[in-house]
Amino acid sequence: MFGNHLRSAIRYVSKNKGYSFLNFFGLAIGIACAGLIFLWVEDELKFDSNHLKKDRLYLVKVNVKLDAGIFTHSSTPGPLSAMMQQQLPGIANTCRMTEEATPKLFRIGDKALYASGKYAEPSVFSMFTLPFVQGNPSTAFSELYSLVITEKTAKKFFGTDPNVIGRTFKVDYKQDYVVTGVVKDLPENSTLQFEWLAPLQIYVQQNPWLAKWNNFGLTTYLELKPGVNPAAINKTLSDPLFDFTIGKKDISPSTDHIFLFGMENWHLRDQFAEGILTGGGRIQYVRLFSTIAWIILFIACINFMNLATARSEKRSREVGVRKVLGAAKGSLVGQFIGEALFMAFLSMIGGLITMSLVLPAFNLLVQKHLSLGLNQPLHWIAMLLLTLVCGLVAGSYPAVYLSSFSPVYVLKGINVRAGGGDLLRKGLVVLQFAVSIVLIIGTIIIYQQISHVKDRNLGFNKDHLIQITLQGGMQKNFAAIRQEFIRTGSVQNVTLADHQPLADGNNTGGISWPGKDPNSQIVISQRVSSKEFMSTLGMHIKEGRDFESTDNVEMNRDGGHRDSSQIFHVLITASMERLLGQGSAVGKTMEYHSNFGDLQMVVVGVVEDYVYGNIYGREAAPVIFYCIPNATSLMYVRTSSQSSPEEALAKMKAVLKKLNSGYPFEYAFVDDQFNAKFFSEMLISKLSRVFAVLAI
Repeated sequence: MFGNHLRSAIRYVSKNKGYSFLNFFGLAIGIACAGLIFLWVEDELKFDSNHLKKDRLYLVKVNVKLDAGIFTHSSTPGPLSAMMQQQLPGIANTCRMTEEATPKLFRIGDKALYASGKYAEPSVFSMFTLPFVQGNPSTAFSELYSLVITEKTAKKFFGTDPNVIGRTFKVDYKQDYVVTGVVKDLPENSTLQFEWLAPLQIYVQQNPWLAKWNNFGLTTYLELKPGVNPAAINKTLSDPLFDFTIGKKDISPSTDHIFLFGMENWHLRDQFAEGILTGGGRIQYVRLFSTIAWIILFIACINFMNLATARSEKRSREVGVRKVLGAAKGSLVGQFIGEALFMAFLSMIGGLITMSLVLPAFNLLVQKHLSLGLNQPLHWIAMLLLTLVCGLVAGSYPAVYLSSFSPVYVLKGINVRAGGGDLLRKGLVVLQFAVSIVLIIGTIIIYQQISHVKDRNLGFNKDHLIQITLQGGMQKNFAAIRQEFIRTGSVQNVTLADHQPLADGNNTGGISWPGKDPNSQIVISQRVSSKEFMSTLGMHIKEGRDFESTDNVEMNRDGGHRDSSQIFHVLITASMERLLGQGSAVGKTMEYHSNFGDLQMVVVGVVEDYVYGNIYGREAAPVIFYCIPNATSLMYVRTSSQSSPEEALAKMKAVLKKLNSGYPFEYAFVDDQFNAKFFSEMLISKLSRVFAVLAI
């Protein structure tokens, strides 16, 4: 029976090439589009699956109760890790790590290269799955200035050298480091990413303020013992943050609370509202894309059904003759289902070919390196199941409809077209148009939302603005570099800063002012810059004056200012001015209760609010600006609109080669950083447009 159906299907396809091609093409495109989306979905769902202890690894999160609500972050005090391991049962291990990847300059012989990495405790090698291809994880950090690098980094540093253990290089022209281990490259769908790891002890020695409980500057990870319920740990942690450390003199009362956040949620479900996990995040995009994939397949199946029922007259005589010769309805249904499955199988092959051809472009669109994975049995099983579903869905109604023709009417030449078939076909066409319209409307809404946020007034000018990380003597020689940049004619202004304009910055709740409620909990963002910051970024001074040279303050390496009696002249945003009470804030005073004493501040100017951190947020958060050039880490260059970016960059590179030789010239455009914040939304917008066109 199966052989007869197969031969019949092959014969029918070969005799109806045009019709068969339309069905084949529609299903192949549908399967290809759905297959590409499911590859993306699979990659998202498998995030962090490379870590064997994924179900027992947790990130320590902190809920901060403020006047504006509860704010959730993952920055923790330095001593917290040891305290939790000592006093909380069920914890197998802990690991502290720096929050952001740090770029460093590595010099090997005549070669100087940048690489980004993190400082971490040795437990990182036992908690996270980091397979060593060279070296030993138990002794990797036995020396202070040791370094573990990835295979890709080893190749970048040392080429094809098969053994790099023991090789040394100088970091930032200051300290010699020795390679003690090489680990396999981390997959792209891993939250933990680095090019190198170095002992956290180095970072702690350079930043002694991390030893204090009221300073938050490290990320803390926990590994629970097998069988330990994280809910029980979180119940224990539901008390105020520092209740576990009663009796320590350097700890003040706090309303902060800590809790454990499982690795399975780090990537997909990382949104919090009022300290509670909402379940939102990347998982919403996964659900949306999965829905779109099934919609595309459904539309392709509708095309198949419409084409099959539309050709009912041409197959009616075949059905009539077969029934007269004794063919049962079940046999006819099996034949037509077989034809649909055969067409679906051909479409699957066409879909795989299409996927392989467009996969490079799709990877460029989604910024991933996906592969078809034809060596994975699960992928083949998924494709065969997809083919089976498409064949059954697409062929089910045509099979039932065509097999229901009466042989008497057919052989007498009476029109056999059934009203029900026409009605269903019209309904399916209407459904196709409805789905297409929904996709088009959704695309327009997404585009308008993105355009609204992207075109809003940021409070500064992101165009023609270039960011350069300070390296070598750039900070020390800033005045000379700035002068030479401007002299090129391609640069309008230059400044120094400690954070990206769009970043959250350094926050504190230790600022007070006359009239402030002592029970009030307000977190204020702090920014450090040189005096040219406002003019370079194009921020508007609404009251008072800008920074002047006399406002400069120098900081010690430990973070304290050199002249403890000096009063800080600061600039604040309009939202900060409103906190200080009615009237102009110019001349008003504030006090910052820091680890280095109480700092006195006087407001000399007020700038308009600007957008940073949450670019979708409506209300601007308060910000205080300090003029401390030697505490900065970034340089911002405003290029002339009359000069091309290539011309300006070439001139800047020449200046830095002369005044900061030995350091490669690396830069970033601020408008690119801004656009990167909309990557997921832009991806949805682009894919929605493609799918809307395909649906039509």
